[in-house]
Amino acid sequence: MTTLLSGFARARRWLRDHPLAFDAALAFCVLIAMICGSFADPGKGHGPTFGTRTPEAFSVLLMVLAASALVLRRRHSMAVLAVTGGLTATEYIFMDPPAPVVMSTVIALYTVASRTDRPTTWRVGLLTMGILTVAAMVFGSTPWYSQENLGVFAWTGMASAAGDAVRSRRAFVDAIRERAERAERTREEEARRRVAEERLRIARDLHDVVAHHIALVNVQAGVAAHVMDKRPDQAKEALAHVRDASRSALNELRVTVGLLRQSGDPEAPTEPAPGLAVLDELVDTFRNAGLPVEVAGADRGPRLPAAVDLAAYRVIQEALTNVRKHAGAGAKAEVSVVRVGVTAEITVLDNGRGSAARRPGSESTPDGGGHGLLGMRERVTALGGALTAGPRYGGGFRVHAILPVEARTGEPEPPGPAAMTGERR
Repeated sequence: MTTLLSGFARARRWLRDHPLAFDAALAFCVLIAMICGSFADPGKGHGPTFGTRTPEAFSVLLMVLAASALVLRRRHSMAVLAVTGGLTATEYIFMDPPAPVVMSTVIALYTVASRTDRPTTWRVGLLTMGILTVAAMVFGSTPWYSQENLGVFAWTGMASAAGDAVRSRRAFVDAIRERAERAERTREEEARRRVAEERLRIARDLHDVVAHHIALVNVQAGVAAHVMDKRPDQAKEALAHVRDASRSALNELRVTVGLLRQSGDPEAPTEPAPGLAVLDELVDTFRNAGLPVEVAGADRGPRLPAAVDLAAYRVIQEALTNVRKHAGAGAKAEVSVVRVGVTAEITVLDNGRGSAARRPGSESTPDGGGHGLLGMRERVTALGGALTAGPRYGGGFRVHAILPVEARTGEPEPPGPAAMTGERR
């Protein structure tokens, strides 16, 4: 049984790959059926009888021509239907009793219905049914209501209906296949988008961690080198700050890089992400680095959502890092976090003079990066907030972020607004 099924499957694949051969075999089978049917006499009242009549040479010629036309039924379906329909009508007009040339018309009508649309099937089917049925009723010797004449109407109608059903099923299957392929492409695009978003988020975290802590290490190391000989106690204190800053940097890097681990990897980080709860510790690190920072207002209400809390912390961290790097000697900073209705407003001000890198539109920064404001904008915009940054009237710089208390999660991060900034620090 398995061998028989496999052989049938191979034959079916071969015929599907060679449609002309299939149509030639079908045409031969239809010719045999028409010739066999031409030996049957319809009879009167007791059904058809075989062997009582022989088909005329003209009928045989018409059957051969009609069967030969079926070989091209896929390439020229309408032309084949017109040819077979004309040969069938000719048989009904000139021969009595007629040979079953109508079999070829039924096959051709089915092909047209299965390869065109429904309106065309209706028009062509009704026209073919009407012409052949009228020809059989008018020119035949049997009564117009005989079963042979009604059979012409029934067989042509069933051919149209069967072809339309096959076309509808084929279209339904193609639609399902197309939807499945589109869904597969959509899943792949969604996976790539999520990978890109995660890569961008991790890049922002790494930038914030490295920029902040390395800047502090650089400042404290410079202080230690400057006072090493004259004031060793102060140098020792500066080196202690270097050690603390480097330890904090390593811990945050471990947490961030740990996100890249596979789900089954051991020692996955479990520390919570930093937030406004440790704002005082963040400010102390800058004060230890020599930057006077005043916390003018800090929100003490219920804790913000994790994503908003982290974004607010990173905005303050990056803004203070930029003040320390670019504001110049003697600069002071002021931080405020205020909850206004359904939003939290974060403001970082400084009175520094700084360099040209702090002016809007500058295309270069001392560290060659220029991703600080871009990263802050991306963070804030991804949560549905807004960030503005620019020089203050009378000197200094201002960073102002508005974050929604309820973060918008699950939405793609729009890169457009983040890329529109002309300010690079």
